[in-house]
Amino acid sequence: MKAALALVDGTIIQGEGFGAEKEVFGEVVFTTSMSGYQEGLTDPSYKGQILMPTYPMIGNYGINPEDYESDRIQAEGFIVRENCQIPSHRASEMTLDQFLKKEDVPGISGVDTRALTIKIRQYGVLNGALAVSEDDIDTAELLEKARNQVDYSQRDLIREVTCTEPRHFPGEGKKIVVIDCGMKLNILRSLQRRGCEVTVVPAFSTADQVLEYDPDGVLVSPGPGNPETAPYVMETIKALMGERPLFGICMGHQLLALAAGGRTYKLKFGHRGANQPVKDLTTGRVYITSQNHGFAVDAGSMEDTGFEITHLNLNDNTVEGMRHQELPIFSIQYHPEARPGPKDADFLFDEFLKMVEAD
Repeated sequence: MKAALALVDGTIIQGEGFGAEKEVFGEVVFTTSMSGYQEGLTDPSYKGQILMPTYPMIGNYGINPEDYESDRIQAEGFIVRENCQIPSHRASEMTLDQFLKKEDVPGISGVDTRALTIKIRQYGVLNGALAVSEDDIDTAELLEKARNQVDYSQRDLIREVTCTEPRHFPGEGKKIVVIDCGMKLNILRSLQRRGCEVTVVPAFSTADQVLEYDPDGVLVSPGPGNPETAPYVMETIKALMGERPLFGICMGHQLLALAAGGRTYKLKFGHRGANQPVKDLTTGRVYITSQNHGFAVDAGSMEDTGFEITHLNLNDNTVEGMRHQELPIFSIQYHPEARPGPKDADFLFDEFLKMVEAD
């Protein structure tokens, strides 16, 4: 099949289509992870985005039933240099092409992903339109559609990925409520491995609804988009501060900052990959972390909020963690649950449970 990618700056890229035959729209972003394409595609934080791995060959170990981070592909489309059509792995059940067809998601291969990554790094993320078709594609029309789409930063994408009803997962340990802004399944697995009784609630749940479960602690999950489009989550967090121990991850970290009176801003091209170095300012240790976000907390805005900055990104000095000076609340910008990525920060789930125990 034929495929074309149109970016709002007028760039037209043509290649070979795979996956579903359709048109999609979204913010074009890159990830530097060398593996984990299945986890990336199914990560709710990629909702509203057309995802491009920088690694040149994608699909070489196929798709398996274990590596889902949600129940479906969340990315709008997929851009690769080379689509491997003969995967080799004992657990593989289908090819990348079959996976995208099954999930009704288009892909384009044969793209100079290195050049496109350099463009994004130089000019920032760009909205785009991706079309896959057996027929010729009108690229001028595709470009017009790309320019007319609603800007990624204006969409309330959390509502598009959150669960619609509470879900309960039994356990013998502490009772944890997860506010689902776009939860990756490995957050649930990480809590279950520690014996927690977990209730996952929709992002639009009120503080009173959360407290009905009498949780020992509350985790605010990662999720897609601009945190400022979800004031309903901020209000819930604000009402829970001081009521229960809180742990924010990625989007949860940003929403905690906003609920405390801080500010967030959009990064030029975001942090997406499994190799981001983060320094813990309290211990001096450096962790290699998995990240997937396009917004960050403004460090200066956290003064006089009761929070102190605890972690910094060593690539660009952006805020990667903070802790309240009096209340049992802390948050991080990176992903302790990894998937894909290193497990350096997995211990933070234990730190959260220690904080819950001490409260």
